[in-house]
Amino acid sequence: MRHVIDQAAAWQRSGTRFVMATVVRTWGSSPHGPGASMLVSETGRVVGSVSGGCVEAEVCAIAEDVLAGAEPVLARWGIGDEDAFAVGLTCGGTIEVLIREMAAQAPLDRLAGEVAAGVPVALVTPVDGAGCLVVGGGTASGSLGDAGVDRAAALAAEGMLGRGASGLVTSGNDAADGAACAPGRELVVQSFGSRPRLLIFGAAEYARPLTDMGAALGYRVTVCDARPAFAAAERFPRADEVVTERPDRWFRAHEDRIDATTAVCVLSHDTRFDVPVLTLALRSAAGYVGAMGSRRTHEDRVARLRAAGVADGEMARLRSPIGLDLGGRGPEEAAVSILAEIVAVRRGGTALPLTQGSGPVHVA
Repeated sequence: MRHVIDQAAAWQRSGTRFVMATVVRTWGSSPHGPGASMLVSETGRVVGSVSGGCVEAEVCAIAEDVLAGAEPVLARWGIGDEDAFAVGLTCGGTIEVLIREMAAQAPLDRLAGEVAAGVPVALVTPVDGAGCLVVGGGTASGSLGDAGVDRAAALAAEGMLGRGASGLVTSGNDAADGAACAPGRELVVQSFGSRPRLLIFGAAEYARPLTDMGAALGYRVTVCDARPAFAAAERFPRADEVVTERPDRWFRAHEDRIDATTAVCVLSHDTRFDVPVLTLALRSAAGYVGAMGSRRTHEDRVARLRAAGVADGEMARLRSPIGLDLGGRGPEEAAVSILAEIVAVRRGGTALPLTQGSGPVHVA
């Protein structure tokens, strides 16, 4: 979503009119959850997605009407609809999408800046399309046209933002943490939380594609290596930070920022560095901890970790050898393998071929 918000802000600055289509609710199998957005400019350029390609053409057609002066549209597509196959929605799910023009005065620069900085922030727009709010950190920018409505909307958005939730807030209901919206309006809240963290310890060649692909998946990537020749910023242009430091020292200094969305990948192949940082990582709140190496390296590493006092329950968290068995070779295919395992752990996937399953492909 970051690239969508960046593009929206850029179009606003250049005076380009555009429509934002946002998923507000889903039922059944759906590639994207609430909050996913797609932009359509007055020149016909498209950025982002609201489905797996099923309904984008139909969204573009509605966007043309909206840019020509039509009212905002809350459209629903589902497998049970007569038009479902006509627009290509054959996945078995249902999505509801708000399609509206973004006003020239919408505070999108603030939104883009805070999303880029990883500051939790929410974009609030009413279904009727009038006005826009950006909410976060106890402040709100923009307006929905009435100070009372703005206050109620900001409270609702803060409640949803605190849970990392996006979707539709119905007027008159206790929509978010007891905050009721103004009567007669429905608001769409898009929450942008802090980016998940990918911590890569060991800046060898295998770290380069892992950094690039992790950044593409939306992670805030840190590359750390005690060797200055390896920890060179120009080798990792897509990393958010490249640090020359002993991994365990860096980890200990930043442990308060590590949570269940954090993935730790140790690629150093050097017991002087990987055993101390793995000992800390396995005892931390990190949701994923993996280490690269052969099975012989793994056995030696486990013995050293046990000698360092790592308990059985902590050791059970270690993903080593790192990654899924894809049969790949080389840094790029290794990166695919590692990130596939990280996604499976984070999302609760089975990591099995979809052909072996029978339930919905996309599960909330």
